[in-house]
Amino acid sequence: MPNSIDRSTDKRPARILVVSSRGLNSAAASCGCYEFEDLICDVDDADLFAPVNTHNLMRKIYRLTKYIGRSDRLAAKITPYPQDFIIEHEYDLLLIIVHNAWDLQLINSIQGWQEKCRYKACLLTEFHSPGLNNWRLLQEPFQNFDIVFSCMCLCNDRLSKAIDRPVIYIPGGADALKFCPYPNPPERGIDVIALGRRSPEIHRSLIEHARHSNFFYYYDTVKKQALEIDNPSEHRMMLVNLMKRSRFSINYFAKFNEPVYTQNSQEIGFRYFEGAAAGTIMLGMPPANEMFPKYFDWEDVVIEVPPDSQDIIATLAQLDSKPEKLATIRRRNVVNSLLKHDWVYRWQKILAAFNLTPTQATIDREQRLHQLAREVELSNVEI
Repeated sequence: MPNSIDRSTDKRPARILVVSSRGLNSAAASCGCYEFEDLICDVDDADLFAPVNTHNLMRKIYRLTKYIGRSDRLAAKITPYPQDFIIEHEYDLLLIIVHNAWDLQLINSIQGWQEKCRYKACLLTEFHSPGLNNWRLLQEPFQNFDIVFSCMCLCNDRLSKAIDRPVIYIPGGADALKFCPYPNPPERGIDVIALGRRSPEIHRSLIEHARHSNFFYYYDTVKKQALEIDNPSEHRMMLVNLMKRSRFSINYFAKFNEPVYTQNSQEIGFRYFEGAAAGTIMLGMPPANEMFPKYFDWEDVVIEVPPDSQDIIATLAQLDSKPEKLATIRRRNVVNSLLKHDWVYRWQKILAAFNLTPTQATIDREQRLHQLAREVELSNVEI
């Protein structure tokens, strides 16, 4: 399988080079990041490079050389990577988006990235506190980047000190235009949707309720969490259609059932952005961190249901007895998502960090989001 290189369709050379791990990582959990990459290519003059070869042997030699010599330059000279992509013109910004820091070495398969990219940045979609205790992980090529962006918010100051680079928080997001149920809202035939990690107690109660009543509970049935998919955009389309057809969604903070791995930190998972954008009523627990109320600063974002609750069926019945309240919550979630959580806002934040001017397409998308938010807010259509 050859490396994937999608070039800007504009006649002028692209100013952005996005390096994606989609050619190597087919996990369903990463598809939101690929959606972000696609949006960047839609609204900006961008090329997308997705290597498909991990060069495992070279990576091992490179790491060993760096551990001994403490130098990226020395490691690069001793173990030159095969050049999967040769940069032919200058870019304003190279942005590599990876699920974890181990994949940052993908940048070494690009010839000319140091000389022909004015700015270099990476976006880590996951980095938890235990990573700060892994000296090998901290030896990954962070020094190659002017700024490190992170979708995690709780250990960025400590990470910045450890790698001697600025670390800026970039929240998760969603394609709010696609997730928005307006102006043609489908029937919400799914009563409760629960994707990914789940509470055994909550799941047991919902299963029993679905077994004995006219109640549609949609949940994952795969045994392993590392669910792999074959087409990221098609997977996102399926997720959008499921979420827009769901009345309630179950939402807990990222890796809530792995406290040892996260050291009990509560990060904002992507499901909150997706659930709100689709207009579901979110049940669960909001993350206990200072960023969640900053980015989800409206009423009834999450109806609190602890993971060990035995009363979720009663909670659902109580909520269903107040249809006007549910309609208000649903509309409020959609409107605020359009105004705050589309991927274009995250892209604007990255551009601003380098004083790069947004394209007209970026500005047009923001205006469309604001216009749609006004329409949803004023509409009598039930969403």
